Amino acid sequence: MSMRMLIDARHPEETRVAVAKGNRIEEFDFESSEHKQLKGNIYVAKVTRVEPSLQAAFIDYGGNRHGFLAFSEIHPDYYQIPNADRDALLAEEAAHPAEEERLRAAEYDDEDPEIAEDNGDDAGDPEAEVESQGESAAEVGTGSARSPVDESAAEELRKKRQALRRRYKIQDVIQRRQVLLVQVVKEERGNKGAALTTYLSLAGRYCVLMPNTSHGGGTSRKISNGADRKRLKSIMTDLKLPKSMGLILRTAGLSRTKTEIKRDSDYLARLWDEIGERTLASSAPAMIH
Repeated sequence: MSMRMLIDARHPEETRVAVAKGNRIEEFDFESSEHKQLKGNIYVAKVTRVEPSLQAAFIDYGGNRHGFLAFSEIHPDYYQIPNADRDALLAEEAAHPAEEERLRAAEYDDEDPEIAEDNGDDAGDPEAEVESQGESAAEVGTGSARSPVDESAAEELRKKRQALRRRYKIQDVIQRRQVLLVQVVKEERGNKGAALTTYLSLAGRYCVLMPNTSHGGGTSRKISNGADRKRLKSIMTDLKLPKSMGLILRTAGLSRTKTEIKRDSDYLARLWDEIGERTLASSAPAMIH
């Protein structure tokens, strides 16, 4: 059954978009001139309250309500701990995803190409490749026809990485009035404020750059063909990104050349530099991007 995208832009004050499968509407969204979209925006913000019982912080980023920032969404760079402890934590976190990536790469090498092709239909929702960040970014490239042994090993590594931070509590490492660079991942709804993260992601045409997610990267979950993944992996290796950054290649980049992908990644790198300059020149709370 064919999928169609229907766009209604007859009225200048509102644009509506629907994704229909046959006669059934699968997704619906709209953009209104009276309501500006917050999702994806980046702000320099200030911590207004740390809530130990929730292991979360409430953030003033300039919105109608204070945003909600879970402890798991706070990058260790913001922890108020000695530099030696922070460097050790980042090094431990980076070691586990490298091993996990090796396991998953070997898993795809052993996978039957026909099976891999069949798994592409339900590999994930369209927004997953753009919104993947933080812990979820390490999971791109997973399929359903994987070895139970490899999967259990990768899962064990992920649990070890998550356990590293449990030695800290948010009230011990984050302080009131601390300034953070945050991104909106979920809009305000009802009486609830927006959900925020410090693991940023910048979406381009063919790539998604995660400038402070060293353990994130790979290819979109929708690209399940082994040969395509190897070709894109070699392109990513040639890009020579800093270890502090992650990059996801989107499905739109599947048929693109190395030059086109590099041009897109260079644009995102320049955008990140501009965001850094605007951040240093701004006072919280303020919208940066």
